[in-house]
Amino acid sequence: MLFAPVNRIIPFSNVDGPGNRMAIFLQSCPFQCWYCHNPETINMCIHCGICVPGCPSKALAMTHGKVHWDESLCEQCDSCIKICPHLASPKILTMSSDEVIDKLSEVSSFVRGITVSGGECMMHPEFLEELFGKVKALNMTSLIDSNGFVRFEDYPRLMDVCDGVMLDVKATDPKFHQQLAKHDNASVMDNLRYLLSVNKLTEVRIVCLPRFDEQNRKTIEDVVSIVKDQARIKLIRYRPYGVRKEGLDILGSASLDEELFLEYRRYAQSLGAGEVVSV
Repeated sequence: MLFAPVNRIIPFSNVDGPGNRMAIFLQSCPFQCWYCHNPETINMCIHCGICVPGCPSKALAMTHGKVHWDESLCEQCDSCIKICPHLASPKILTMSSDEVIDKLSEVSSFVRGITVSGGECMMHPEFLEELFGKVKALNMTSLIDSNGFVRFEDYPRLMDVCDGVMLDVKATDPKFHQQLAKHDNASVMDNLRYLLSVNKLTEVRIVCLPRFDEQNRKTIEDVVSIVKDQARIKLIRYRPYGVRKEGLDILGSASLDEELFLEYRRYAQSLGAGEVVSV
């Protein structure tokens, strides 16, 4: 039985793949993107205890040198996340694949399956393989929402039980990707081509950023040149909600101009993209 650190489970989501799905967010991510909307999923808690005194419901306590979270007392105010200087969260549950399946069984009549995200869920590939096999036995589907850091080609058995991948392409220019995510994008671009070749690319997601028009257009152009009309492309308009100070300093506190965002959609279509969704 394998286990993984679970940050949050949303029983019903209609934005994490086709239809209504249960969305599972696993902890830890190698990227530190400027515009990350859940930066508390990036690192594992180091049990420094800074968050404990600030918890208004006393749901956090230091026990044997580690931060203990009492879920029954938690009011989900997120004070601990706002206080944490390490891009982490003390509100993590270490769950087995069977425990996740138990959660799925509670809503199985109302969802098509699961989507596992993060953080970066591919930091836990063996857990995903075990979990997806159990989901498939229930005649339900399993999708991955990934930033492409881990090479999918290295996990053929996971690919066999996975129904598709929604791949985030932060930027196609290597230098800009390094600035944006603090990591290179070689594996991301390899994954884009690989997933397309094995018919596992459900969707490519591109966040369109203010102040970086040239890079936005380059990423759209490069992605369409590879994907063409063989997979859906989702353009996501930058919004500042939940973005940490570093990102706000670079991208600003206003959303991307709506007319420019619509222009990006028209641009993608003009290049030969098939289904283009903008949100």
